[in-house]
Amino acid sequence: MISAFRIEDTSASHVGHVRSENEDSHFGDAEAGVWIVADGMGGHANGKLASEALAHAVQSASYPESLDEACAAVAGAIHLANRAIHEHAQEHGVQMGSTAVALVIRGDEFAVLWAGDSRAYLFRQGELILLTRDHTQVQEMVDRGLLSEEEAADHPMKHVLSRAVGVEETLEIDAIRDQLQSRDLFILCSDGLYGMVDEARIAAILQDHGPVASEALIAESLERGATDNVTVTVIGVSEPTLLALNGGLT
Repeated sequence: MISAFRIEDTSASHVGHVRSENEDSHFGDAEAGVWIVADGMGGHANGKLASEALAHAVQSASYPESLDEACAAVAGAIHLANRAIHEHAQEHGVQMGSTAVALVIRGDEFAVLWAGDSRAYLFRQGELILLTRDHTQVQEMVDRGLLSEEEAADHPMKHVLSRAVGVEETLEIDAIRDQLQSRDLFILCSDGLYGMVDEARIAAILQDHGPVASEALIAESLERGATDNVTVTVIGVSEPTLLALNGGLT
């Protein structure tokens, strides 16, 4: 058994109102306890190819039951995709890459791995908690005290990445891990969501819709203009029912 909790997940993706093609990709498997959202870059075919290569690498990997080993498998898949994307870019003389944000659930623990500015949030007891830190040049300036959070929000370079899958020959992946609680909700999303919908509204939609909030979150981004592709995966965990624990009534 991957987790002692009951898992419910939904995903949705939309090209938005401006772009001609959706360069986002996503994959999720509740039985494997692994989910990923990837936001490709490099323009049309190249961005789509990069994000699809990343999602496919994660989908194709095998995932052991321990959290450490499962995280290592996710990281290995991301590194495999990094090499493939970088080699393709070098061979064809193009610039391309993808963000990556992944969630792994095992037992009563979870881990998040990421590179780029796609985000993971945790909605717990009415509070929306940002679990990731954007790998952008502007965020690095904030971290060094060169910009305030308010200045960063409207900075014209806020989407320029400082790290992404496939851009360099080697890649550093950030990761966190923590304990699960019943009724936790996780969001994995591309910047097409949080760039259009503020965190208070995201929290309100999660409160109203729970694990099936992905379509409602996409709709909110579309209503607000959706200037980019937008992809959302929502994963909810809850205590298994007594009926499920007992294996059914006789």
